[in-house]
Amino acid sequence: MLNISDYSVSDQIRVKDLKTLSSVESKKSSRVLLRLMTGTFVIGVLILLLPWTQNIRSNGTTTTLNPDQRPQSIHSVIPGRIEKWYVKEGDFVQKGDTIAFMSEVKAEYFDSQLLNRTTDQTEFKKLSVTSYEEKINNLDKQITALTTQKKLKLDQGQIKLQQAKLKVTNDSIVFYAADVTYQTARKQYDRLQELFDQGLKSRTDLENRNIKLQDSYSYLIKAENDLLASKSDLIAAKIELSNIQMNYETSVAKARSDKFSAVSSKLQSQGDVSKLENQFSNYEKRNSFYYILAPQDCYVTKLIANGIGETVKEGAAIVNIMPTQYQMAAEIYVDPIDLPLVKIGSPLRLQFDGWPAVVFSGWPNISQGTYGAKVYAIDQYISPNGKYRLLVEQDPDDYPWPDALRFGGGVHTMILLEDVPIWYELWRKINGFPPNYYMDKAAAKTAENK
Repeated sequence: MLNISDYSVSDQIRVKDLKTLSSVESKKSSRVLLRLMTGTFVIGVLILLLPWTQNIRSNGTTTTLNPDQRPQSIHSVIPGRIEKWYVKEGDFVQKGDTIAFMSEVKAEYFDSQLLNRTTDQTEFKKLSVTSYEEKINNLDKQITALTTQKKLKLDQGQIKLQQAKLKVTNDSIVFYAADVTYQTARKQYDRLQELFDQGLKSRTDLENRNIKLQDSYSYLIKAENDLLASKSDLIAAKIELSNIQMNYETSVAKARSDKFSAVSSKLQSQGDVSKLENQFSNYEKRNSFYYILAPQDCYVTKLIANGIGETVKEGAAIVNIMPTQYQMAAEIYVDPIDLPLVKIGSPLRLQFDGWPAVVFSGWPNISQGTYGAKVYAIDQYISPNGKYRLLVEQDPDDYPWPDALRFGGGVHTMILLEDVPIWYELWRKINGFPPNYYMDKAAAKTAENK
């Protein structure tokens, strides 16, 4: 007994009859207490010397590594009216399978023969282009013919002009000869008049000479008239040559103007053909948008546009899907103060919601139910929750993650840092110091080289 009370009952108890009490009181409690304290101290010192892995605790959710493997919505490219559903929620669909069919709601696309009519319009415009091409070819031939004819006409006009010049020269010579003859006849008449006045010549001779004078004068008048006519013909030849030049230039200019008009009309028709072909392609592509198709192998998770006859707007979500093939990852958030301790490739241990685990945060190697991971990417900007997002992927050298993981499940993480003794970790936390900055040997060597 302890015998700590002022009132003892030992004289009233027969200790020898109580074997257990007799055995206890026969040992020295101080020695037992000393041994107990010594053992506890030794064990405590050994525990403080044990290694402890510093870590950063964080929470997050599961996601996929590639963006095309995450849950997504299929949107309607065009406005339309739901006519028929080919799937229901939870169905598996392969890439290209039809999910729903929509009908048109815009009046300009109601025509059931829209593609055929557009094709006909395109063909008509192509015929118009062909007609303009023929017209351009004919005008080119006409311009060539006019150019050739113009050259021939000009050559003919030059010949006529040369002939007119030669005739003027000839008539000038004839006029000069007639003038000389007339002057000679005039002088002869004057001399004969003097002789007649002197009575040396008869009147008959004088009258005959006068007749010759009048004949020479008549010949002179005729020669002068011919010379003036030749000069008039020369001027007419020049005018005709100028008219030929002007008329053919006018005809060629008109033909070229018609050609340019035909070329302009042809280009406009070609533009109309391209526009109609573009419209046909748009109409054809729009017809394919009436069928909502699965972009990849996936599961239908939720139908957003319910029922038959519901009208959806352009770009509105029709259905939510989840791809069947994906590479699972996790996104977690760390405080800004812990971000410098994390780098690409830093190791982590993950605990998924729904999977039992026995976790020793400082001894990840003996934890059960956790899975290895490493940091894949770090956001360069802070998230709305005031933390930085990390994207982590499965560690290929560790146990594979459970196959039954689903997108959006909860994740509890431990970002593993440096191994330190337990006493150091307790001292760090008591003083509020941050964990040691972890740098592997390769990174340390690279930093040292820099």
